[in-house]
Amino acid sequence: MSGIAERLKANPPRKGYRVGEIARFSGLSRQTVHNYTIMGLIREQEWTEGGHRLYDESVFAQLALIDELKSTRTLREVQAELSRQEQAVAGESPAFQGPARSQSREGPAQALARDVEPVR
Repeated sequence: MSGIAERLKANPPRKGYRVGEIARFSGLSRQTVHNYTIMGLIREQEWTEGGHRLYDESVFAQLALIDELKSTRTLREVQAELSRQEQAVAGESPAFQGPARSQSREGPAQALARDVEPVR
């Protein structure tokens, strides 16, 4: 095996998906992807220097789960369910809702949404 193949096998390059790619591959609109990010249903993994959100491959499984949950729940209920699942994975009590937790998990999009004043 060549050195390149060994390097790629040991540490494959990560693919960051932009909002448009997520929309194209999932069939959702760009606005829906944006809204899901703001609501915390999906999370960007990083940002480009130009300010574009980048998502990893796990976003597609998360979107499939959201779609499945939406068949019997509202988006707010989906949000609550995903939060409960996340807490269970993290080993936290579902009753814990402290402000430090929500702020520590808050991504740039959520912080922006929280800090922006509505236009009147």
